[in-house]
Amino acid sequence: MAQFDTIRTTATGARASWIDEGLRAHMNKVYGLMSVGMVITALAAWSISGLATTTDPSLAAGQLGNGVYLTGLGVALYTSPLRWVIMFAPLLMVFGFGAVATRLSAAAGQLYFYVFGTLMGLSISWIFLTFTSFSIVQTFVATAAAFAGLSLYGYTTKRDLSGMGTFLMMGLIGLIVASIVNIFLGSPAVMFAISAIGVLIFAGLTAYDTQAIKSEYVAHAAHGDQEWLDKSATMGALRLYLDFINMFMFLLQFLGSQRE
Repeated sequence: MAQFDTIRTTATGARASWIDEGLRAHMNKVYGLMSVGMVITALAAWSISGLATTTDPSLAAGQLGNGVYLTGLGVALYTSPLRWVIMFAPLLMVFGFGAVATRLSAAAGQLYFYVFGTLMGLSISWIFLTFTSFSIVQTFVATAAAFAGLSLYGYTTKRDLSGMGTFLMMGLIGLIVASIVNIFLGSPAVMFAISAIGVLIFAGLTAYDTQAIKSEYVAHAAHGDQEWLDKSATMGALRLYLDFINMFMFLLQFLGSQRE
């Protein structure tokens, strides 16, 4: 009997070790995919903002000020009705990914994520026209530091954060509605409140999502659900990507210095 218990304990320990190793590899893949998505977004935003502006008056289709002009592409992206399509397209892609994720292969899911990252870059490219490059970099570094700390907390804490999920999602829905309403109101006070609440919500979601990704992996790995495991890294990367990019955008409202 003692020998059987020893064998069972050894087998259980070996399985736990296998799951721990798999979890580390899984989280590395999640963070890796998220980082690639962030690089794609940054490059797309910077490139598109460069194509949308010019200092050559002969190429100008609109004026920003201080000798900077909008090209025909810039006018189309930032002043025409096309801007509404660009603004809401990433949100529609997020909902779309949730609907088709189970039917996509792991490779197709990653491609979808990279296309989404490119479209998000197009959607936020206006920040290079509004804020100084230094303040954008400064805000990115601050966001990265905050994100790293919050995600590490979510990964290592023994506290169950699942109870935060409903509260944070309700707050997120309210935030989206308030943001849409303020597009038409244009109230600086409401924008300030939205930004402050947005930072808090996505800070909480960073910790919550990290723990959820970890817990979901452990649960599926224990049941040997390999098909889910192959796709889940991309889904996790998308969740953390959205937490990062939204926290960055809201922090930019506080830390960003506008171009004169």
